[in-house]
Amino acid sequence: MILIALAILCVISVPLTGGSIALLAQLRLRWVWAAPFALAAQVVIVTIAPSGNATLHEAIHVATYALVLSFLWANRHIAGMRIIGAGSLSNSVAIIANGGVMPASRTAQRIAGLKEGGGFHNSAALLHPHLLWLGDIIPAPGPLPNVLSIGDCTIFTGMLILLHIACRRPSTGNAAVAPAAVGSPADRDGALRPTGRHSHDAPAVEGGEGATSADEDMRSANPSNVSRSPSDHAGEVVVSANIS
Repeated sequence: MILIALAILCVISVPLTGGSIALLAQLRLRWVWAAPFALAAQVVIVTIAPSGNATLHEAIHVATYALVLSFLWANRHIAGMRIIGAGSLSNSVAIIANGGVMPASRTAQRIAGLKEGGGFHNSAALLHPHLLWLGDIIPAPGPLPNVLSIGDCTIFTGMLILLHIACRRPSTGNAAVAPAAVGSPADRDGALRPTGRHSHDAPAVEGGEGATSADEDMRSANPSNVSRSPSDHAGEVVVSANIS
C-alpha cells in the first residue's frame, strides 16, 4: 500500500509546483495495455488468490515484470522512462535470481513492523537469498509499513521526473518580448543604410548641393582619389602594352 501512496504523492506534487496533470493526456504511449494488465495480475496472485501452486504464482510474478519492461522499452523516448526502466530492471534481476520472489531483509522487515502470513508473497525473507542488496532492504515503518528496494526508489525518482517534465506548463514570457526587440523592416533598412561622404542616399553633412560641390572640387584637385571603373582600368592596360 505504501507504494500506491508514494505514487499518489508524486502526482499531487505536480499541481503544487505549478504543473498541470491534464497535460499527461498529450503523451503518446505505446503498449498502453501492458502496465495495467501486469498490475492487475500482481493484485490477483498477492491479494485475491495468494494460495495455490507456488510455482505458478512465481512464474506469473516474473511474467508481470516482463510486461512492464516491454512497456517501458516501447516508451523509452519519454523523459523519465529510462530511469523507471532501470529501477524495474534492478527489481527483475533480483526476482529472477531468487526463483520469482523478491528477497527481503529480515532486519528491514522487523524495523518496518512487517509479519509474513501464509500464501504467496512477492517479497519474502528467504533462507539463502541471492543479490539481497538489490532486494527489499529499506524499511518503511508507519501506518503503511513496507520494505523497499533500491529499484523502488529509482522507479519513483523516474516517475517524478516524468510527471514534472510532461506536466510543465509552456512558458510564454519570451514570446511577448521578441517583437519589440526585432523592430520593423523599415527600422532594419535604416540601420543597414551606409553613411559617410560616399553615400548616394543622403549627404553626410547639412548643406545639400553645397556639400556635393565641395566634394567634386576636392576630387578635381586630387584625381587619384577619383574611383575608376573597370573599363578605365582596361584602357590603361592597352595603352601600356602599345608603348612597350
